[in-house]
Amino acid sequence: MELDGEPAAPDDLATLALTNYGHFTTLLVEDGAVRGLDLHLERLIRDCRLLFDTPLDPDRVRALARRAAPANGRRVVRVTVYDPALHLATIAMDAHPRVLVTARPAPTGDPGPLRVRTAVHLRDLPEVKSVGLSATLRLRRLAARDGYDDVLLTGADGAILEGGTWNIGLVRDGEVVWPGGDILAGTTRQLLRRAGDDLTDLVSIPELDDCEAVFATNAVTGVRPVVRVDDREFPATHPVLSRLARTYLALPATPL
Repeated sequence: MELDGEPAAPDDLATLALTNYGHFTTLLVEDGAVRGLDLHLERLIRDCRLLFDTPLDPDRVRALARRAAPANGRRVVRVTVYDPALHLATIAMDAHPRVLVTARPAPTGDPGPLRVRTAVHLRDLPEVKSVGLSATLRLRRLAARDGYDDVLLTGADGAILEGGTWNIGLVRDGEVVWPGGDILAGTTRQLLRRAGDDLTDLVSIPELDDCEAVFATNAVTGVRPVVRVDDREFPATHPVLSRLARTYLALPATPL
């Protein structure tokens, strides 16, 4: 765990824990390279401008992230941007964001399909990958304690939005459909949209009855089947899901 390339001190992390104001992105680094690196960097730059009204140097971010990424093998690297000087009493000050880099082993093996429960919830600033995950994690916890794997967020009108830390995709009439609305368009979703002929549509929960398959996308797990949404069941395998998984794995990665 390094802050601006130096070991992170407890005092530097206190604001992140207690005030929890900032943003992040999570990279799957494989042999020193990342799929969609440009999208991750664009996200960090955009969110830094929005939350802190200041620019962020992408080359500096890459240099700091490389320190945690081995040249060979797989590792999950998280880049968090926040200002330790901003807390409840100083939140209006001019910001000087710093870059916290943490790393953990990448998961191995097939994570298996997801079973999710819907919950009405619209994240604050849904276009930002915020460190403020408390509300979403509470819904995930409640769903998990009732036997589900995760939560699927919906609007008050029943519109399907996104998972807690992933995007949802649907297969309808053999085509890929990405639910629209106020969401965070993740890097994996954007990469697959670049590579395919699909569409974005507003989809409500009852319209799941017309879908042949459901899947989740995430930078760490790629394409993952969703086999249950509330009381609706879907197959764990489908030709379109297999194609999407192959497409994603074949995408070129950019050296970090």
